[in-house]
Amino acid sequence: MTPEPETSYDTQRKFRAPDDEWEPFEAATKAVHPEGRSPRGRVIREFIRWYLRRPGARLPERPAAGPWSKPAPDRPATVED
Repeated sequence: MTPEPETSYDTQRKFRAPDDEWEPFEAATKAVHPEGRSPRGRVIREFIRWYLRRPGARLPERPAAGPWSKPAPDRPATVED
């Protein structure tokens, strides 16, 4: 994976996700990318490029199973989980 220049995007976007997914997502992305600031945005951008089938884009690396892998107690697991 190549490092992204900070100028690879411009307008800040809002993204909504449930807290019981957003916070564990940060821990999971830091397990794969422990350096620097939270890599959540970088992983989301990688996924978007892959989803759009951009040349050279790859699906982001997933971390090994960890505490983030379990559904929140008040949210049942779904087929997609």
